Amino acid sequence: MPWETKDIMSLREEFIHLATQEGANRRELCRRFGISPQTAYKWLRRFHTHGLAGLIDQSRRPLHSPTLTSEALQSEIVQLRQRHPAWGGRKISRRLDDLGLGAVAPSTVSKVLHRHGLIEVGVEYRQAWQRFEHELPNALWQADFKGHFETLSGRCMPLTVIDDHSRFNLVLHACDNARAETVRDCLETAFRRYGLPVRMNFDNGAPWGCPNQPGQVTSLELWLVRLGIRISHSRPYHPQTNGKDERFHRTLKAEVLNGRSFNSLNQVQTAFDDWRGVYNHEGPHEAIALDTPISRYRPSPRAFPSRLPEIEYGPDDEVVTVKWNGELRYNGKRFKVSSALHRHEVAIRPRHDEDGVYDVFYAHHHCETIRFAQT
Repeated sequence: MPWETKDIMSLREEFIHLATQEGANRRELCRRFGISPQTAYKWLRRFHTHGLAGLIDQSRRPLHSPTLTSEALQSEIVQLRQRHPAWGGRKISRRLDDLGLGAVAPSTVSKVLHRHGLIEVGVEYRQAWQRFEHELPNALWQADFKGHFETLSGRCMPLTVIDDHSRFNLVLHACDNARAETVRDCLETAFRRYGLPVRMNFDNGAPWGCPNQPGQVTSLELWLVRLGIRISHSRPYHPQTNGKDERFHRTLKAEVLNGRSFNSLNQVQTAFDDWRGVYNHEGPHEAIALDTPISRYRPSPRAFPSRLPEIEYGPDDEVVTVKWNGELRYNGKRFKVSSALHRHEVAIRPRHDEDGVYDVFYAHHHCETIRFAQT
């Protein structure tokens, strides 16, 4: 079976990195990547024999040369900077080492860049932010739309999803709208390839949030909950809660979008696909000790199911069907939960430490708290 994307080299590298990790389920990866085991093992053999150079169909200049001269090394530094104008001395130093071209100190790289007029004085000496991160991949995915921009054929709204632990980019899609159906299609593609995360975090805007009715579950969230994914939202006016994805947007803007115009969404997507391979596989990331995101990422063992599992509630839960317009009727009173829950069954669970207080759950997701006045 052929590979399913146009960016063949990036896809091969991604498969190889994941398939060579300790404990990797190669048959499962073949299914998720849409290739046959024969194709997979062919590229694994080539990789083990020739390294990354064995993954391309045409000959390639070796990345390592014991006779490399200082002039040639400077040329490599200049070429890396020209290909990646946002990279500084630390990233280029790490990339040279990863390519087998030698351990060059970041200060030496910076001097070469200064000498060739490719860097301004002082920009290399910034202190890195210290951020919280989850200990394992897929414990949390952060998702958001980057601010839209215009192409000659219409508006582009980039959808991005980042793994919190590794900063691995899971989704980078040039969308023409922000509808729930569009997001669901993109997420399903990611779930089929990388498995399911434990939790996803969003801001409070549509389509994952209800700006006019904060806290109410949306149709997109209902689907995620059915998949067993926990949902959380950033605090209002605190975008740093989704800070890793916000930081990814800054990098995307600096390295792909600034100073460029596009004719169509297809042209944008081609640029995204090309750069995504660089970001995930080549670019040293300062927030993870100059590792590349792919080196810290592992696919989730929780595969995307062939059908949504049935919801089961506890024996002490009182199960009620939500009526029209998201209305819940219980003990002679009406409560508004969410329009997205129309015709869905929810569980009403009493709080044992508070009389007259009940929590409403859809599967594992807490939807609402209802209270009855005590007489």
